Amino acid sequence: MTNSIRLNLTVNGEARSVEIDPRRLLVEVIREELELPGTHIGCLTGDCGACTVERDGQIIKSCLALAASAEGSEITTIEGLAENGELSTLQQAFWDEYGFQCGYCLPGMLFSAKDLLAQNASPSEDEIRHAINGNLCRCTGYDTIVKSIAEAAARTA
Repeated sequence: MTNSIRLNLTVNGEARSVEIDPRRLLVEVIREELELPGTHIGCLTGDCGACTVERDGQIIKSCLALAASAEGSEITTIEGLAENGELSTLQQAFWDEYGFQCGYCLPGMLFSAKDLLAQNASPSEDEIRHAINGNLCRCTGYDTIVKSIAEAAARTA
């Protein structure tokens, strides 16, 4: 039996400390120990993007990271994207433009879009499609996702 370790990190602006098995994946700890179910478990191979979070300012697929590697890190999950209890501009654009159906792909789509818009405030359709390339959506056909990201860019211009 593996000994547990204490994991200390900041999640969505709140200091958290949990006992974990050092073999656990970050996505499992986020969902089960931290009780933040918006980070989804999809493929467990890093292909779908459903488990995407922001770690120390960089987007990562949390199914590919051991939780222990996040010691001292600042993690933002999809629950942490809201601003003062209100949907962020990006989240509101997804809502208004029907950028999701089942919502399973939302963590990857929103974090990829957030990262893109931080680097390029007025991306072209091709740039948007390239930015979300590492995320799978089985519901929308991507057109409404692209439209949502373009709308978020327009709202912040």
